[in-house]
Amino acid sequence: MLIRELSSGVYGANCFIVASQETKDAIIIDPSDNTKGLMDIINDEKLNVKYIVLTHGHGDHIGGIVELKDATNSEILIHEDDKEMLEDKELNLSSQMPMVTVEISPDVLLKDGDLIKFGNLEAKVIHTKGHTKGCISIKIGDNIFTGDTLFKGSIGRTDLYGGSYDDIIASIKDKLMIYEDHIKVYPGHGPSSTIGYERNNNPFLR
Repeated sequence: MLIRELSSGVYGANCFIVASQETKDAIIIDPSDNTKGLMDIINDEKLNVKYIVLTHGHGDHIGGIVELKDATNSEILIHEDDKEMLEDKELNLSSQMPMVTVEISPDVLLKDGDLIKFGNLEAKVIHTKGHTKGCISIKIGDNIFTGDTLFKGSIGRTDLYGGSYDDIIASIKDKLMIYEDHIKVYPGHGPSSTIGYERNNNPFLR
């Protein structure tokens, strides 16, 4: 499995390309606004992007989505509870950010437990609401891409539209901390971590 990470934009959002090294089929998780950087990797690695998967609908994670969809002819996937955010520049906050405004309809609506298959890989959708109503984490093998739910030593903010502190804590404890310590965590901002590190060190989980 190939995992490539790019951090871009004024908010330093992390975007990930995950691909099968055997088939070259790939997904892109949370394209921010570094479309050129993404396309350079896609072309260099000769990847076939099947899906653009969004962990949630905030502008800093979707800034490059229109251009990227046009360039790759891939489908946009988001949890059903964040569909309204993706389609509304006020709800996704792109109208208030130093970036292009984004209003686009998804191709596929996700639910908890859905499986996204690409090449010989499989991504499991974990509904981890709290940062937004439809926030998801994505488990692929021994890796979980947590969006703005779980950061290294911290959690996502819950004071924006659809946010809930009780929900995000419950999501992390009940849906992420069930995994083994060695599972790697790739958050939507900041450095990577592991489930074990967060279990033992994250102050919000004590």
